[in-house]
Amino acid sequence: MSHKQITEWERYAIAHYRRQGLSQAEIARSLRRHPSSISREVRRNQHVGGRYGAEKAHYHANGRRSRSRRVSRYGAAEWSMVSTFLRLDWSPEQIALTLRYEQMLRISHETIYRYVWKDKRHGGMLYKHLRQSRKRRRKRYRAADSRGILRGKRSLAERPREAEERLEKGHVEIDLMHGAKTKDCVLTIVDRRSRMVVIRKLKDKTMPAVNQALQAMIRRYHIRTVTADNGSEFHDYKRIEERTGAVFYFAAPYHSWERGTCENTNGLIRQYLPRTRSMAGVTQWTCNAIANRLNRRPRKVLKMLTPAEVHDE
Repeated sequence: MSHKQITEWERYAIAHYRRQGLSQAEIARSLRRHPSSISREVRRNQHVGGRYGAEKAHYHANGRRSRSRRVSRYGAAEWSMVSTFLRLDWSPEQIALTLRYEQMLRISHETIYRYVWKDKRHGGMLYKHLRQSRKRRRKRYRAADSRGILRGKRSLAERPREAEERLEKGHVEIDLMHGAKTKDCVLTIVDRRSRMVVIRKLKDKTMPAVNQALQAMIRRYHIRTVTADNGSEFHDYKRIEERTGAVFYFAAPYHSWERGTCENTNGLIRQYLPRTRSMAGVTQWTCNAIANRLNRRPRKVLKMLTPAEVHDE
C-alpha cells in the first residue's frame, strides 16, 4: 500500500467510483490504497450534504496543507536562530532581511512578530527586546511635552537637497543611547550618505556634555547639517551653530522614523550595547571598536560596499 498523500487524479477517481456505487473498500482496492485512507479522504473533504466532489475536495486539501506549512514550516533550529537575533535587539525586519540576504532562512517579519507575541502569551520575554516594548501608553493628545518646548527650530522640510537626498557626505543624524541604571550614555552620529557612524562616550546627557562632544566631532568630521530629535539635551543648538557653522534641523516630536538612518544604526549598535547593560563600564576604546566593526561591514543599502568605503570615495 502507498503512504503518499491522495493526489488530484485519485480524487477524481474516488468521485467517479462513488457515483458508480462502489464501496470504500472496493475503491481502496482499485486505487491500491488502504480503506482507512479513502474513508478519511471522503470524511474530511466531502460537502456539507455528504456529496464528494473532486474539485472541492482538492481545494480544501490544499488549503489545509498551506495552513499547516505556515505553522510547522520552521522548527526549533530556525526559531533558535531568530531568537538569538531578537536578544541582540535586532528588529524583526532586520532579522528577516539579513537571514534572507545571507541565504540562511526565508521568513517574513510578520511571522517573527507572531512568534514573539505567542512567546509572550506563554510567559516568554522576547517581546522585551522589541524597540517599543517598554512604551506603556501613547502620549495623550495635546498633553504637555515633558521635555520642554524648543522654539524657532528648523523642520526637516527646510533641510537642503544635498542632505535630504543623500547627495554628499557631511549631513548627519544624531541621537543619545542609554544603558541600565546609570546616567552614562553614548552619543551616536551617522552620516546620511555613507552610513558611517561615530560613537562618543558621555558621562551624562546634560547640555554642556553634549555641546562639548558635538562641537569637537562637527569640526573633526566637517559636518554641515545635523538632524536631531527634540530631546532637551539638544536645546542649546544655536550656540553650537554659532561656534561651528553647522546647521541643525529637527524631526517632529515622536516621529522617530524621520531619523530612520540613526534609528537603524542604533539597532545595530544594540548588538554590542544592549539596553540591559550599564554604560558605566563602557570606554571610548569600546565605542571606537564597535564603530569600526559597523563601518567595515558590507551593507545592502550601499550595494554591498562598507560605510568606510563610501565615506572615503
